[in-house]
Amino acid sequence: MFQKGSFKFFLIIFLSIILYGQKADAQEYKKVKAREGQGIYSLLRENGLEGADNFDKFVELNKKNLGADQQLLKGKSYLLPLKAPAKTESEEETGVFPIFGDTYEKVEFKDNQLKGAVFFIVAGHGGPDPGAMGKKDGHVLCEDEYAYDISLRLARNLLEHNATVNILITDPNDGIRDDAYLKCDKDEYCGDKQVIPLNQTKRLKQRTSEINRISNKYRGSYQRMIELHVDSRYAGQKIDIFFYHHPDSKPGLKFCNTLYNTIKAKYDKHQPARGYYGTVESRSLYMLNNSKPVGTYIELGNINHELDQKRLVIVDNRQAVANWLTLGIIKNFENSKK
Repeated sequence: MFQKGSFKFFLIIFLSIILYGQKADAQEYKKVKAREGQGIYSLLRENGLEGADNFDKFVELNKKNLGADQQLLKGKSYLLPLKAPAKTESEEETGVFPIFGDTYEKVEFKDNQLKGAVFFIVAGHGGPDPGAMGKKDGHVLCEDEYAYDISLRLARNLLEHNATVNILITDPNDGIRDDAYLKCDKDEYCGDKQVIPLNQTKRLKQRTSEINRISNKYRGSYQRMIELHVDSRYAGQKIDIFFYHHPDSKPGLKFCNTLYNTIKAKYDKHQPARGYYGTVESRSLYMLNNSKPVGTYIELGNINHELDQKRLVIVDNRQAVANWLTLGIIKNFENSKK
């Protein structure tokens, strides 16, 4: 379990009116040129602007100069979002979570938007079972590795908003990775170093038992289980991110609809000509049936389709999926309190 704990937050109120090409509050947009193969997220990180909010701000500022799938164009200049005023030492609130790897282990706690919310993040398959497998440019793509990377990115985002996060599947040496092709291995564990069984029923029972054991500690709290997978279909079938919920769960249906609508709105805004064809459906699946928290089972794409593979191998796309799911989760949590 990962939890921010008790921190004192300070409110910084300031007004910033920004006009393109003009100074605003003595600040100006900084311009940078993209290197070959560089993505938005890596560009922001090396300029100290990591975070979901800055990603969306960058896309809005530069949407006319982005290539397909929001890719940066080599040698083209881009505007960076303005940096927030630096916090004083007393206001600095961070935590260290080695599970995310050396580059990402330091997490800045930004606000209390998810305080009191409890999440169970489950990357599909793992251990002896790699899940669906695809091929791209001579590389093997394993479902469990990409589901795991996105699950860590999502968990880290939720922590930034003061959520309690339980990461069910862990890997001792694979944190968040910015590589396109993630090495397939079999050293993942469930919970506290529990060896993952090869037998599917035993594997799913192990995960639900661990979720339910922890869930009992948070009775009465807002709890959500989020299970991430990558589909496997024939190479000619492109799919979008789609969601399953338990057939008899109205909160599950609402949760899925909120996530679906959030992602659809993002695609409509940033890629209006693309269209979004994800779905929300009910399905009787083991973990949805047997886990106590309200759950969603998410398919992130077809690991065998060329276009869907871009959602996996392009690191900025993996981060964008995590960012957009985070926004939908925040909205669902806020709606649950009304």
